[in-house]
Amino acid sequence: MVTTDPDARGRTEALRRRIPLRALRFSFVRSGGPGGQNVNKVSTRVMLCFDLTASESLSDAEKRRIRARLRGRITKDDRLKVTCSRHRTQAANRRDAIGRFYELLAEALQPRKPRQATAVPAQSRQVRLRDKQARSQRKRQRQRPPAGDEA
Repeated sequence: MVTTDPDARGRTEALRRRIPLRALRFSFVRSGGPGGQNVNKVSTRVMLCFDLTASESLSDAEKRRIRARLRGRITKDDRLKVTCSRHRTQAANRRDAIGRFYELLAEALQPRKPRQATAVPAQSRQVRLRDKQARSQRKRQRQRPPAGDEA
């Protein structure tokens, strides 16, 4: 995941200092994809698990925000899961999973800007109403004439 935010790297580094690697659990399974016979023999896919409930590095407010924004990645037992099988080696996938984990957390913890309400431009409103009248006219022309109007 590539972020365009210049401050994202700083937030990611701050999280790396706050959340130690010992708080992360790794499991390795066989991976599909490129690698030929290697994928049938070596467990290179990495599954990173982070227990949100047990984490002392994050405040309760931060945990709530993470649960809300990353709910699709959180299991019923409150563990955040990140998997990676992009690379052919276990070590490369492990590094990639760790990087993605910190990026995901940094993005989830970033406060969202409130939406700035704007008015609908007058030109857009006029175009919409003009199209609506044209559609209405077209439908009226498709109708059968009333039964009493025979010439």
